[in-house]
Amino acid sequence: KGQTPMFPRIFGHEAGGIVESVGEGVTELAPGDHVLPVFTGECKECPHCKSAESNMCDLLRINTDRGVMIGDGKSRFSIDGKPIYHFVGTSTFSEYTVMHVGCVAKINPEAPLDKVCVLSCGISTGLGASINVAKPPKGSTVAIFGLGAVGLAAAEGARIAGASRIIGVDLNASRFEEARKFGCTEFVNPKDHTKPVQQVLAEMTNGGVDRSVECTGNVNAMIQAFECVHDGWGVAVLVGVPHKDAEFKTHPMNFLNERTLKGTFFGNFKPRTDLPNVVEMYMRKELEVEKFITHSVPFSEINKAFDLMAKGEGIRCIIRMEN
Repeated sequence: KGQTPMFPRIFGHEAGGIVESVGEGVTELAPGDHVLPVFTGECKECPHCKSAESNMCDLLRINTDRGVMIGDGKSRFSIDGKPIYHFVGTSTFSEYTVMHVGCVAKINPEAPLDKVCVLSCGISTGLGASINVAKPPKGSTVAIFGLGAVGLAAAEGARIAGASRIIGVDLNASRFEEARKFGCTEFVNPKDHTKPVQQVLAEMTNGGVDRSVECTGNVNAMIQAFECVHDGWGVAVLVGVPHKDAEFKTHPMNFLNERTLKGTFFGNFKPRTDLPNVVEMYMRKELEVEKFITHSVPFSEINKAFDLMAKGEGIRCIIRMEN
């Protein structure tokens, strides 16, 4: 979706690990700490970090083009004396990685890393889009567009918030049964209807849903997610990353009729401040992460994990480093 290619590069950005050593000046972490690496960061000093309303750190927000450390502009990986570049500051498809301290969240050492690793990106993004941004009132109706891992996490967030109807919208009907485990109560496959999906949803909900969360990145789904919310109080939240040339078009009356459109980045969670609390939600059994994990492979079989993802099979596949 428009990233600058850089090669060779170590990918991977959703993981859990243990601190092996720390560099000069690092005081917040010590060897042995259990941590979640995060593709974005929190310096704690910039205006964004000091604002209660933002998690978009000036220094450490996601940068897909940078393949080096911020401090000295050099890579920490090499082969035959030539650099191997970093990816979004994490590069977790590796037994060892080197990261900026601001992109590492220290978590409860009792939390199983092979479970809570999924909280370092996608699950938190969807969960936060619901509970931090859409904020569905108890008993409300929520539409979730796209039932991949992020969409299912958004459904889970709506369930935790107490929504009474959670409508899953997806072109792949095989995802519907699985989505029931995450709180979805009804489903709409746009392919089954001749009318636009926003009209189908409005008819199902007496004028529109109270909240919608868009997790596909398809700009048409984004427009549908906005136009399907109820006038007067409806809120739509965009999560999916669009194609770089995409444009969002809707009639201004949709806004004037008191619908609200919001965007979110990483579920509005501040990585270092908030992720430890998300892990505690899991530890208190308020949030289930096991149901997101459908497969597991040793590191040597990483390509099997990519095949599963490309086929749309399963939700999350854990890659085990140790064997």
